[in-house]
Amino acid sequence: MSRAGQAAPPETGDAQTAIVIGAGIVGVSTALWLQRAGHQVTLVDREGPAAGASYGNAGVLASGSVIPVTTPGLLGRAPKMLLDPRQPLFLRWSYLPRLLPFLRRYLAHSNIGAVDRISEGLHLLLHDAYDQHAALAKGTPAEAYLTADDYIFGYAGKAGFEADRFAWDRRRALGVPFSEIDAAALAELEPDLKGCFGYAVRCPNHGRITDPGAYVTALAGAFEAAGGHLKRAEIRDFEITGERCTGVVTDAGTLRADTYALTLGAWSGPLARRLGITVPLESERGYHIEFGNPSVHLKTTVMVASGKFVLNSMNGRLRCAGVLEFGGLDAPASRAPFRLLRRQVADLFPRLTYGRIDEWMGHRPATADSLPVIGPSPRAKNVYLGYGHHHVGLTGGPKTGRWLARIMSGHAPNDNLAAFAPDRQTWKNPGATERN
Repeated sequence: MSRAGQAAPPETGDAQTAIVIGAGIVGVSTALWLQRAGHQVTLVDREGPAAGASYGNAGVLASGSVIPVTTPGLLGRAPKMLLDPRQPLFLRWSYLPRLLPFLRRYLAHSNIGAVDRISEGLHLLLHDAYDQHAALAKGTPAEAYLTADDYIFGYAGKAGFEADRFAWDRRRALGVPFSEIDAAALAELEPDLKGCFGYAVRCPNHGRITDPGAYVTALAGAFEAAGGHLKRAEIRDFEITGERCTGVVTDAGTLRADTYALTLGAWSGPLARRLGITVPLESERGYHIEFGNPSVHLKTTVMVASGKFVLNSMNGRLRCAGVLEFGGLDAPASRAPFRLLRRQVADLFPRLTYGRIDEWMGHRPATADSLPVIGPSPRAKNVYLGYGHHHVGLTGGPKTGRWLARIMSGHAPNDNLAAFAPDRQTWKNPGATERN
């Protein structure tokens, strides 16, 4: 597929009705591709399009983000990180008893074999992310928010890059292109980063969204303009008879269709368990601070490697997004992650001026094996799942939706999706390899 995004829609099967549950980037992508395949589609969400992580993410199309958090040595590093307020890992300690079963399974993947398997799955999903977005947005107002750009990783010095050598070696082995550049070359690329980093990595073939919330909302608007139905309702349960779902129960009544897709992100867990899914799911709480009318303007997205957060200039704002906190879905935002982001930005740009500052916290859906759940449910054969994308939901959303639309249209996927299978067992056995 070319960088121009000239991709054909999924093959059209027999026209049918479909309900897509969840209007983030995955759900909106699924609804659009189903619609383009000739189906009558209803998109259901409690709050409407882009109300969660699809609004507050960093906006980077991170096709090279194929390395999971669970790298070798994490088990030894994590306690020190949790106790150091300068590190981008946080835990609401009152949530720890509920988190422990998930955490044991999650950390069990901190080995080379599991990382290699996870990275291969993520590369399959993400390697052509810009093209997938371009194909999805083509001919819609959402195109205005999509740009093809490099992705820069900034390090204090070369020693920081060498400390991340494990991840870069695995990216290279998968064919992810990148080049190392010095401070002078970085300043030539990004004048406002002069003096900020001593060493950097330039990753081509990426992209960015200049306003993620507006982008997903524009895609949803295109879906409605083409005859799709957007309904605001809270999904409470599935009606299941035999091996089929006969309806979804909402606070506005029961909705019925031929097929259903569950794409509720971090809120997918309880409904997924009704469908026989056992892959553990948790919320990785993400944070951003955003500076309005800033004095710093970037042409690319930039990962501040030491702080694990991303800088992205977005239509008159500078968004700084990242941090990982385990604390569940119900607790309010913590103050410590915001304080950390503010300190790090002040260290990086001591002369930054701005008109206002906004704060946001949202929920990333994290599976125990760092791979999303994509495919048909084990219990109800006409329900399909697409959730659990951790930090790459925006990046992988269009391709996930494309895969789901193809499967729901009665066609075999073009790729081997065993790594994402809803009934996979690798979360129980981190060393296992799924094969067809």
